[in-house]
Amino acid sequence: MEPYSQEFRSEVLAACDANEGTKAVALRFGVSESWVRRIKQQRRETGQVAAKKAKPRKPKWHQWADWLRDKIASRPDVYLRELQVALKEERGEDVGLTTICKACRELELTRKKRR
Repeated sequence: MEPYSQEFRSEVLAACDANEGTKAVALRFGVSESWVRRIKQQRRETGQVAAKKAKPRKPKWHQWADWLRDKIASRPDVYLRELQVALKEERGEDVGLTTICKACRELELTRKKRR
């Protein structure tokens, strides 16, 4: 979801400055009351009304991506549950099956049965 534009934020704050109540401003612009309170607080504390920049976050599995590649390369028919147990025993990482599955997809690793 994209942050609200600088112009929109300025309009909302102008309405607040015109002594309209928070609830009235929220209804008028179709936003939540808490959002209006937050941008008023942000302007009061920092003097800025621009949207905050989100820090890019690396997924938890990036730390053990190489380990996962090696494990699947050595045994392509391994089950996710087996990977989960091995990850706990070898690296002390307690992660869910969904995290391991997402990591495999992102790394384009396939687990196939032997024929």
